[in-house]
Amino acid sequence: MGGDTITPAGSGSSEPDPALLDRLAAIRGRVADAARAAGRTHEPTLIVVTKFHPVALVQQLAAAGVTDVGENRHPEARDKAEAAAGLGLRWHFIGQLQTNKAKQVRRYVDAVHSVDRPELLRALSSPDRLIEVFLQVNLTDDPGRGGVVGDEALEALATETLEAEGVLLRGVMAVAPLDEPPAAAFARVVAASARVRSLAPQADGLSIGMSHDYVEAIEAGATHLRIGTAITGNRPV
Repeated sequence: MGGDTITPAGSGSSEPDPALLDRLAAIRGRVADAARAAGRTHEPTLIVVTKFHPVALVQQLAAAGVTDVGENRHPEARDKAEAAAGLGLRWHFIGQLQTNKAKQVRRYVDAVHSVDRPELLRALSSPDRLIEVFLQVNLTDDPGRGGVVGDEALEALATETLEAEGVLLRGVMAVAPLDEPPAAAFARVVAASARVRSLAPQADGLSIGMSHDYVEAIEAGATHLRIGTAITGNRPV
């Protein structure tokens, strides 16, 4: 994104915002270029993170062909999902999730990317409908960042996920620390993914890569990118 000046998308209109469409097109082009350079035959799923932006922006994205959107706060995510019902969008919950809100969140999301403890998994488990889950791996020494710590804990959580009702183990998720080269951080996520896939070969999802490191994520094999500001612009004040 270099020296690009990013301004917020319009907050009150669902009419296409040219600046938003330009940023979206630019990111799509860069993702395609990075995937091609990495020798990949399929591009990763682009999840546009719309937190703090109005539902009008979600409507504009849907009109531009976006199919996957991400949110990290409930009830903001719930309200947007309800307001944008009928647009054919897939909703991804990407933030830390409190156990007591899990049952509410599973009603409107298609995937939760931040499962990091058995209590949360059990709260998400239900026969009502099937949702995808990613196991979040903590790449820092800060337990407050969320995520599973340690190979044994990750394997235990993966095993329990495979036995849980109403959830499909899709893969692993992580956020690369800012004080470490993204490639090195993503290599650790790939190793964690291999451990999960030894238990569930089909759980090959890698939810890594954000606005500042998605190229390195694609090189590491990301299947899902979570990109916000580079597409949506700065959050409304």
